[in-house]
Amino acid sequence: MRRVAVVLLTVLLGGCSTISGWFGGDDNATPPAKLEEIKDPVQLKELWSRDIGVGYDKQSVNLVPAVQGPYVLAADRDGRVVELSAETGKKLWETKTDAPISAGPGAGEGLVLVGTSNAEVLALSIDDGSIVWRAPVSSEVLAVPRVDAGIVVIQTADGAIAGLSGKDGHQLWISDHSVPVLTLRGTSSPAVERGAVIAGFANGKVAALTLANGFQVWETSIAIPQGRSELDRLVDVDANPVIVGDTVYVVSFQGKIAIIDLRNGNLGWTRDMSSYIGLGVDFSQVYVTDVDSKVWALSRDNGASVWKQEKLHNRYLTSPEPFGSYVAVGDFEGYLHLLSTYDGHIAGRVRVDRKGIAARPVAVGDVLYVYGKGGTLAAYSLGGG
Repeated sequence: MRRVAVVLLTVLLGGCSTISGWFGGDDNATPPAKLEEIKDPVQLKELWSRDIGVGYDKQSVNLVPAVQGPYVLAADRDGRVVELSAETGKKLWETKTDAPISAGPGAGEGLVLVGTSNAEVLALSIDDGSIVWRAPVSSEVLAVPRVDAGIVVIQTADGAIAGLSGKDGHQLWISDHSVPVLTLRGTSSPAVERGAVIAGFANGKVAALTLANGFQVWETSIAIPQGRSELDRLVDVDANPVIVGDTVYVVSFQGKIAIIDLRNGNLGWTRDMSSYIGLGVDFSQVYVTDVDSKVWALSRDNGASVWKQEKLHNRYLTSPEPFGSYVAVGDFEGYLHLLSTYDGHIAGRVRVDRKGIAARPVAVGDVLYVYGKGGTLAAYSLGGG
């Protein structure tokens, strides 16, 4: 078994334990790669930058900015939720919820949604930030809440997925899924599309549920636990599933990257891969950050390797985000890197937040929004000084 550097935490959820930490390659003593000078770099123009409270506050949480029309929304660990103008970064409202926010925000249908470490989901009005409702759930929320057709979908750390009323937060349905004795700290955020909820679990499985009532339509194993120890058998699907057309793209820790037919759960191509971080998809390629912070580009047609970028190894990269002719990733020192989608070379770089970047960058049109662990939220475009 590959050696991994981990911090073992005992969690208060049904006697389960989680592993929190960075997983390296064959030798975790290998230091993060030193950054090389970029010749003729692509320039990233900062459009605006704002301070959003304490950011992650040194916690392992899942705070990712959300863009909803002309607004960008962000939350910090201290319970602050902020709405800004996506164009100018001007603050439109700020709400202090006094809750330990652990996931979010999600946004849609007039609501801004966050989950907490105290096993709650809060819904705020996108118009003025007022709290519309708060609902208790079964355990800590580490997945970004989703909303569609008046139903808020949440996934909790104990393996449950629930549908809540977007109107008042009352539970409409719940689907429980078993959690192994030992898991990674994290939960993939479900994808919701065309009346289906696609979710990944710590047992290496991906399932499709109906949005209306939580009925399970299909379940597919991406990775099967193997090995003598509990560490060997970790196969968590912690990376968010991505839906493109009728295809679901998924990846697991110590398992595989795979495509699944959205309609029936049948597996298409698969290949060995280990990632708990995430993947991105554009018109022709799938991009994935593996456990060693190597970034891969694979063909959407058959999963064949197009390129692999290894010069950022062990820099604890974020999930990759396609951005025009580039793929954007953040690292533990707060640098945002642009990789060429053609051959993977590092084409540009800018430092956003000296405390690091853990959240996936978010590309909307020709603007890239980046949220740092220290609470810096910034917007960039290509070109200019």
